[in-house]
Amino acid sequence: MNLFKYNYNNKRYHTLDYEYNKEFGCKIAKISLNGGFTCPNIDGMVGYGGCIYCSKLGSGDFAGNKEQNLVEQFYDIKKNIDKKWKNCKYIGYFQANTNTYAPLNILKEKYESILNIKDVVGLSISTRPDSISDEVLDYLEELNKKCYLTIELGLQTIHDKTSKLINRCHDLKCFDDMVKKLKKRNIRVVAHIINGLPYETKDMMIETAKHLNDIKIDGIKIHMLHILRDTAMEKLYLKEKFHVLTKEEYVDIVCDQLEYLHEDIVIHRLTGDPNIDDLVEPKWLTKKFVILNDIDKELRRRNSFQGFNRSILNKERAIIDKFVKYNDIVVDATVGNGYDILNLSNYVKAGYLFGFDIQDIAINNTKKLLDYNNITNYKLFNVGHENIYNILKDYNKKISLIIFNLGYLPGGNKNITTNFNTTIKAIDDSLKLLNNKGMILIVVYPGHDAGKKESDELKLYLNNINNKYKINYYYNTDNVIAPYLISIQQ
Repeated sequence: MNLFKYNYNNKRYHTLDYEYNKEFGCKIAKISLNGGFTCPNIDGMVGYGGCIYCSKLGSGDFAGNKEQNLVEQFYDIKKNIDKKWKNCKYIGYFQANTNTYAPLNILKEKYESILNIKDVVGLSISTRPDSISDEVLDYLEELNKKCYLTIELGLQTIHDKTSKLINRCHDLKCFDDMVKKLKKRNIRVVAHIINGLPYETKDMMIETAKHLNDIKIDGIKIHMLHILRDTAMEKLYLKEKFHVLTKEEYVDIVCDQLEYLHEDIVIHRLTGDPNIDDLVEPKWLTKKFVILNDIDKELRRRNSFQGFNRSILNKERAIIDKFVKYNDIVVDATVGNGYDILNLSNYVKAGYLFGFDIQDIAINNTKKLLDYNNITNYKLFNVGHENIYNILKDYNKKISLIIFNLGYLPGGNKNITTNFNTTIKAIDDSLKLLNNKGMILIVVYPGHDAGKKESDELKLYLNNINNKYKINYYYNTDNVIAPYLISIQQ
């Protein structure tokens, strides 16, 4: 399987380096700044005490020194960056506390002092969804036309019960409404979420990531909860000893979240950088590059990537990638427009391909596609797949894989569909053709009347033979009419 396309480093997710290089054609370095802002749930505007996990530096522990002016901060940090990367350009990152929480004239002065520096191409502004006034929105819209602007909004979780516990002092609707306002002005939005918040389950964390697809977020920063000294979170932890995720649990959850995120969403961060001197738990957070490497390893182990769970065909192809060998004999029992059998041809260069379809147009389209790609080790049959055994009986016990993609021909007549009677006969006969490690893969589409009937009857049939074969069902969404995958193995 090809690696994920939105990266330059063999990553399986949409890297920020890739996004910046696509935009600017060079290395971009973010310089973290402390603008001396406060926060509305610290000063009493919406609450007191701040978020219970937040450090005394307002989650800007590695930002510049607020005792210096912003330009001095920028150049001090730039000295170290220039030692690592030559000829790069810069984005000023307003990181600490809430960086739109001030009168407009002060915001303009601070932002533009950085934009006036040579080789600064944009700003990234971290803030809260309840802290961008309409006049600031108008200004940000103008700023977005002049530079590469990103607004980073703290969400942390979609679950209001958790939000109240951590003292966020805004709800999910507030966040969603601000995303809509920013997107209406074509401003990039990055959401911050935290895994491992007290009492949240794995499913709850995945639901938070899934929600960001629905509101069409541009980017995401995924953090693990830092329990820091002298915070309200530390007091809660010492009192209640809630579960802290292990590194293995965190890696598993992040990979699941990535699998659900749309491939266009840019991954700005997959773990945090706690101040080691202040860190109470988890201690494994100090090994940032180990965590990132473990995420890479887990995605490779799964043969997975960002957006994997958005199409059941990705799961089918991952199984094929792991299962099919160079000299295997394989069958596409519903060739359609030929894309599945073309994919199979990449795996069986020394083997052979057979294809079936009852529609002339499907056979013709598939032949053109295979011939155009110089595939010669194939034979197509313009008959229904219920004839599979009679035609291929000479290959009895020799076939490694048979795939079915049920439903109607994409782009064809939707009134011509596979039928449960002929499909079940074809599957029953296909089982006789498999070798002792053979597998059948079936993509089922219950989203139309004939498909729903076929799905129901197929499940009844498989239930009657599940004591003879290993049968697995794979669903990628909660949508009952979405396509799903079935595997049947000896």
